[in-house]
Amino acid sequence: MTRFWVGGYGPDMEGDADGVGFLSADEGRGPSSLAFRGVAAPASSPSWLAAHPALDVVYAALEGEGAVAAFARAGESTLVPLGPRIPVGASVCHLAVAPDGRSLIASSYGDGTVTRLGLGGDGQLQPAVVDQAAALRAAVFGESEPEPGDPHAASDPYPTPFGEEPRASHAHAAVFLPDGRIATTDLGFDLVRIWRPTASGLARDHDVVLPRGTGPRHLVLHPSGHLHVVTEYSGEVFTLAQGEDAIWRLAAATPVSEIVQVGTDFPSELSRSRDGATLYAGIRGSNTIAALRVRGDGSQVEPFALADAGVNWPRHHLLHEGVLLVSGQRSGTISAIDVDERTGAPRDVRHTVVAPTPTHLLLAR
Repeated sequence: MTRFWVGGYGPDMEGDADGVGFLSADEGRGPSSLAFRGVAAPASSPSWLAAHPALDVVYAALEGEGAVAAFARAGESTLVPLGPRIPVGASVCHLAVAPDGRSLIASSYGDGTVTRLGLGGDGQLQPAVVDQAAALRAAVFGESEPEPGDPHAASDPYPTPFGEEPRASHAHAAVFLPDGRIATTDLGFDLVRIWRPTASGLARDHDVVLPRGTGPRHLVLHPSGHLHVVTEYSGEVFTLAQGEDAIWRLAAATPVSEIVQVGTDFPSELSRSRDGATLYAGIRGSNTIAALRVRGDGSQVEPFALADAGVNWPRHHLLHEGVLLVSGQRSGTISAIDVDERTGAPRDVRHTVVAPTPTHLLLAR
């Protein structure tokens, strides 16, 4: 049996999900047997899910509460709470777990907070650790004590035009880099931010400023070492490259699709094939899935295919064994789309499943 956990919006986020859902397909029958099997763990709007790399533990961003919760699998289709929920920031919308399983990054859309939480040996969440030596220096010498998540360090790199309201910081996603640093997106300030983990949480390393009004949302690390970033407002994929000085810079940009309409289409999730040859972007508005080829050294990206997502408002998608599973937030459905094994292009919708306000899909162990 192939199993998936399903994140969703509940009543506190104008949805009808009762918690983390369970989706499964019968062995040997493929996507046509996919069905929503019910609630695996009651929770309030677990809009994003992340898995521990070694343990059977799932973390949920409780977006309405502004907290993170941990769950341990207790059966084929059941998750049970693992320790207390940890408050992070307003409208926490994304989680990324470190490859070593020792920490977690929470990105909060509401207040721009980027927070690092520790993870125990059993996977349980731990509050951000404050450097006790730094705290002692602060008390004795009056030095500033660093904040665990450095939540207020972001500032708008662009001046506010006369007559307009100042923009707000909106942290939206994170990815761990091979050198141990972390990259996060700030959709509100058009930034990709690079962080260094410290004993106190996070320290800002440097920022990459994207063009004003592009709205960087999600990002993926390519096998070539490049970062690909999809923008919600301008409908583009920006490619970042790291220089010999360890500074990340903009290398290239391309439209998500040749027919994307700015102001009408709003890209959401960005994913890649296992070999990195293809990127997939969900596009809310036109409700499509765009496929882009990655060429050359990994910095060249070009759109080559566009397919019906089979859902309304494709918030997230997951590529699994030649099938794209797409969660439709507004349609309350999950579609299964065939992917051409030769070209990587998305094709026809094979199957559709009814699910309560689905926002995220996670392959279960």
